[in-house]
Amino acid sequence: MGNGLLIVISGPSGVGKGTVCKRLLADNDRISLSVSATTRKARAGEIDKISYFFISKEEFEDMVKREEFLEYAYVHGNYYGTPKKYVLDKIENGQDVLLEIDIQGALKVKEIYPDGVFIFIMPPSMEELKKRIINRGTETEEAISKRLEAAYEEVEHVLKYDYVVLNDEIETAVKKIEAIIDAERCKVSRQLDIINKI
Repeated sequence: MGNGLLIVISGPSGVGKGTVCKRLLADNDRISLSVSATTRKARAGEIDKISYFFISKEEFEDMVKREEFLEYAYVHGNYYGTPKKYVLDKIENGQDVLLEIDIQGALKVKEIYPDGVFIFIMPPSMEELKKRIINRGTETEEAISKRLEAAYEEVEHVLKYDYVVLNDEIETAVKKIEAIIDAERCKVSRQLDIINKI
């Protein structure tokens, strides 16, 4: 078996990335979710090395200096990052790794690991996206406006991705992502070890 794939999924808030990723993971044994490192304290029910790698600020900053992250960010007083070794070890062992990440993070990953499969999840329309955010019932009117404004900006980055998948219906979106993964596995550039044996 050859190397696994790094599958990077992004899209605007409210588009349903989390739901799509959960279904993809539930239906595919070969895909595992990337585990991020963070300096925040573990919450009730979270398990070290499964939910996150919980590390100190000093340890995180040392890892940054040693360039041990595919990407990282400082959010609400804490660091979050994707450990390079964890991801690359899994890929080298034939495991596909799924990374659900914001657009800024995805573009940083692409600089370091351009061989990844970058998929942008698109809403059927901005009107539908607004409806989904409102239906969550967790956002103020002002927060909804900010999310939609951010969504318009995020959609402008779609051309930097390899694929775009419309999330009109979860099952269909997941099937399309599975088809992309199958096609990527069949790429000549990923099959050279087999081809060279013939």
